[in-house]
Amino acid sequence: MIEKTISEIEAKVRATDSVDKQRKEELLTLLGRLKSEVGTLAKTHSEQADSIANFAKLSALEATRTEPNKQLRELSNQGLVSSVEGFEKSHPKLVQIVNSISSTLANLGI
Repeated sequence: MIEKTISEIEAKVRATDSVDKQRKEELLTLLGRLKSEVGTLAKTHSEQADSIANFAKLSALEATRTEPNKQLRELSNQGLVSSVEGFEKSHPKLVQIVNSISSTLANLGI
């Protein structure tokens, strides 16, 4: 489920014309790292891992819309960041990756 969700996000990012090539590559790299970290988390915390993957999907959708909605983009990013709260000590890489993805999506300037 999680790998499928992140693969769908990767496809969405690749297909969008609203994100420049450099940002696409940055997001795709971060998504690859997220896939690995969330896969590890899923072994012990499957519901939380699903939540992270789904908020990442929603955040990517909102960031790559052809008609952006700033409020929805901000809400989806807040959800993504909130989905990793409490994992700072046990999964610091995961939190770092999610924060990087959130920051990248927020800085798209859409």
